[in-house]
Amino acid sequence: MLADLWPQYGLTIFTPRLELRLPREEELAALADLAGKGVHRADERPFLTPWTDGGPEDRARSVLQEHWSQLAEWDVAAWRLGLGVFRNGQPLGVVTLRARDFPVVREVTTSSWLGVEHHGKGYGTEARTGLLTLAFDHLDARAARTEVFQDNHASQGVSRKLGYEHDGVSVDARGDEAVVSDRLRLTRQKWTQRNRPPVRVDGMTACRPMFGL
Repeated sequence: MLADLWPQYGLTIFTPRLELRLPREEELAALADLAGKGVHRADERPFLTPWTDGGPEDRARSVLQEHWSQLAEWDVAAWRLGLGVFRNGQPLGVVTLRARDFPVVREVTTSSWLGVEHHGKGYGTEARTGLLTLAFDHLDARAARTEVFQDNHASQGVSRKLGYEHDGVSVDARGDEAVVSDRLRLTRQKWTQRNRPPVRVDGMTACRPMFGL
């Protein structure tokens, strides 16, 4: 019934080890709890989001708010699709695909976080591959973009491995510090030239109007 009214709830991406889908209520609580325990080491600041500010409950509530706001503010002209990453039902993190004026521009932006205990196991690369498969093979995107701090070596490595190329820099305030991010871009041409693990996407047909397709 929920998927009949909000078809994104019927959308699931299957990679060799993972499922990417909108979390149900209890799964969302588990993802929030995971974020509360940390998404990177306390001595790092690899994201613009201040994940180490406040306590575990503050971080958990921010995940709830972000999820609910994405659903409430969905619009064909500007949407954010935040999918839970699960392995055998266990929550690992969240990957997000977002776009503005997608039917015309045909470009998406990706971002993600994983619970710190799940780092270093290849889940980030595999989850991003699933998200990019949705973007390029099912939404017909022309390019995918991401921005990564120059000292975020793990995320830089994932992006380079997937074929992203340098597309300029941006400067943001990280507390009292000005930090430089690399803008990275993956084109459809580069995507089609790479060997990739098998990915299956279910439930996309019903979702197409929600993406303006």
